[in-house]
Amino acid sequence: MSSHQREISEYLVTRYLPGTPATELPGDYDLLDNGVVDSLSLLELVGWVSERYAVALDQIDLNPDDFRSVAAVDRFIARNTRVRDAALAAEKE
Repeated sequence: MSSHQREISEYLVTRYLPGTPATELPGDYDLLDNGVVDSLSLLELVGWVSERYAVALDQIDLNPDDFRSVAAVDRFIARNTRVRDAALAAEKE
């Protein structure tokens, strides 16, 4: 489990699964189908990811599947922070 996945799991259990240890939330657990994340909490999760990982949401297409599991959120963060970092590096050249 990556450090992002640990942090994402901790956020999710704190907000939506109180009393559940973060280590008990599998990376592939479907948060949407299992009712952990609904439409309102999906917006909260997207906002938290944007703020915590400095992902500019106005520059990307959002897809609920990117927030379906801890692993999916981790991939979303990795993909979008790489794009952000590449853009920043290009600006400095």
